[in-house]
Amino acid sequence: MSECVVYVSLGSNIAPEQNLAAAVRLLRERCPVHAVSSLYRTAPEGDTHQAEFLNMAAEIRTDLTPEEFKTQIIGEVERLLGRVRDPHNKNAPRTIDLDIALWDNRAFDYGTKPWHVPEPDILRFAHVTVPLAELAPHYLHPETGETLAQIVARLDTTGIERETGGVDG
Repeated sequence: MSECVVYVSLGSNIAPEQNLAAAVRLLRERCPVHAVSSLYRTAPEGDTHQAEFLNMAAEIRTDLTPEEFKTQIIGEVERLLGRVRDPHNKNAPRTIDLDIALWDNRAFDYGTKPWHVPEPDILRFAHVTVPLAELAPHYLHPETGETLAQIVARLDTTGIERETGGVDG
């Protein structure tokens, strides 16, 4: 497989500054990370009685397949950072959450779940799209044809605050 450009969404609300920095470090140890966005403080979705999240995005290059990337890179980083999935609450607090948001300019399903690329939440939640649009505002969503900047413009960005500082990019 040839090298692909992959955008990964990252989020945490348990020691988020430390866990996001550790996630980026672990990603860099495993694959070329070309850029990281600023950190954005956001309210939790779904289960609102928990700490705020910090969200960000990373632009990565890989020659792995999506399923290999999900298991060998994302799965390993989440495991090393103590990610626990609550089967009764998909919106529970977490040390780290990484998702493949965009893969080149393609749309597809992969894996046993199956997962979908582009990440459906790009069209629903500003906390996913704002960091991605910071990295690639002119990226065309492969299903809607809109740029990420256009998608952000129509989403509710109330309560999303760009943090000063951030993860070393």
